Amino acid sequence: MSDQQAQKQAAAKAALSYIEDDMILGVGTGSTVNCLIELLPTLRLAGAVASSQVTEDKLRALGIEIVDLNFAGQLDVYIDGADEVNEHLQLIKGGGGALTREKIVAAASNKFICMVDESKSVEWLGREFPVPIEVLPQARSYVARQLARLGAEPVYREDFVTDYGNVILDTYDLDVSNPLALEQQLNNIVGVVCNGIFAANQADVLLKAGSNGVTTLTR
Repeated sequence: MSDQQAQKQAAAKAALSYIEDDMILGVGTGSTVNCLIELLPTLRLAGAVASSQVTEDKLRALGIEIVDLNFAGQLDVYIDGADEVNEHLQLIKGGGGALTREKIVAAASNKFICMVDESKSVEWLGREFPVPIEVLPQARSYVARQLARLGAEPVYREDFVTDYGNVILDTYDLDVSNPLALEQQLNNIVGVVCNGIFAANQADVLLKAGSNGVTTLTR
């Protein structure tokens, strides 16, 4: 097992302490979340709200009941990973293309727990990892031109369609020095469904796994 995989598993184990019996749990998407999903059958959950079809399928395969967010109401806890996280617990997510569903479930939860290995911790968001932007298919070219006006380089994610039937523009060279302002600015572009900056819905708790164990940061 690689060090990175061991760190992901350590972060997932640390997240278990935030889950209570008979809870309807919000469950994210990605490689670190997959480590958590493997541990969930040991718990007594009332059900789970999944942030992607991929996660939903994994949970169903383990016999965990899937609950529609419209009927679940406000969730106590949502647990997910991130592609990048800064010291303010602001994130870039969406490498797996589930950013819109992830942001909806995060917004509908009282507490957002983010699990990462140390490679995901950065000083500045967006320097290494592009900002994924979910776009209505008809608006793809228009949105790309608007992003280029901001000095960015949008790259169409080929052969990928989101759970909502939309496309992704992986956007490089954006100035993410003010994540909250940029998140709002991108959402104001006509045709943008959602973007992968989680600043308005930043994490409440960060579980960062490294070679010396798991560090807990809160905002």
